Amino acid sequence: MSLSMNRRRFMQVTSSAVAIGALSSASGPARASTSGELRVNMSGGNWGEAFKEAFVKPFEAETGIRVVPIEQDLSTSHVALMVETNNVSIDVIQTVVQGNLRQAAAGYLEKIDYSIFDKDDLDNVLDYCKEPFGFGPYVSSQNMVWNTEKFPAGKPRPSNWAEFWDVEKFPGTRSLETGVWGGEGPFEEALLADGVAIDALYPMDIDRVFASLDRIKLHIRKWWASGSEILQMLRDDVVEIAHSYDGRANSLIDAGEPIEINRNQAKLTWDMYAIPKGSPNVELAQKFIASLARPDRQATLAKLFAQSPSNKKAYSLIPDDIARKLAAHPDYASTSYFSNAKWYIEKGADGLTNSQRLTERWNEWVLR
Repeated sequence: MSLSMNRRRFMQVTSSAVAIGALSSASGPARASTSGELRVNMSGGNWGEAFKEAFVKPFEAETGIRVVPIEQDLSTSHVALMVETNNVSIDVIQTVVQGNLRQAAAGYLEKIDYSIFDKDDLDNVLDYCKEPFGFGPYVSSQNMVWNTEKFPAGKPRPSNWAEFWDVEKFPGTRSLETGVWGGEGPFEEALLADGVAIDALYPMDIDRVFASLDRIKLHIRKWWASGSEILQMLRDDVVEIAHSYDGRANSLIDAGEPIEINRNQAKLTWDMYAIPKGSPNVELAQKFIASLARPDRQATLAKLFAQSPSNKKAYSLIPDDIARKLAAHPDYASTSYFSNAKWYIEKGADGLTNSQRLTERWNEWVLR
């Protein structure tokens, strides 16, 4: 996902005390929005500027409504605090899919009004991005990437995760994402490496995941914990083949670094935009979220920041050299898969979610 820090903080930030602090920093004294403005949660930096250019400015020009950016990572506890105290000061929130599903199950979100979306837009949006309580306007992925000086064109390269695991046939320094967060990690990759078919990944066999990880554990130089960490390792030649966000790898490629992305067996993820229950501007918020489905606006985002549109029609508006950098390009669809967020948040008889169960298992396993 482009927004790796959102993932990290979503997994970590859960206490009410932290949420209260976040509420203060995000919106100052809590207040309702006015009818002439809409308060929209988004990330900052280059990503935030691209999002504003692609979605915010056209919406303001079209509606005359001022959009106030709230550049703050929000936890589920933060959303709960606003809703439960009837003090909703953010009209549209951005979260990872698991966060959206948890918030919806807890009753913290308004249902998305898909009746106001352009029907043609909606018909062309990937099904996974159309949840009852959230909408996803873009897709990113996690991929195998390699250093082309170590694995040059015309020479043997690992083409799938089973070959990534094959350290004798494809020697080289390796890195995989840590599994400490539970909701994200090298779990599906481990099953693919063990011969599980893409369409049979879920429900995941957790014992089989860790049996597969046992085989690669000693060959991993570092289990990375953030997008910036893997970017630095790839840039500094610390590792030669790795598991990485495609956005991080694309930024290195654009900077002239000898990096290439393998799109085979890519794991697709996406962010969701939703409306906290009790927002004083539900109608405007619904219109803003509907505007996120527009193919021209998604295409603008892709040109500014290598983020794949969820509306397939947007590809006709994107130059081919840019389109092929994007996770959900139609040519990659048959060899990619969507991360199953619903499986991660399912609870077992012990009351633990699969995500929590993976975290517990990881913490025991990584120390052995």
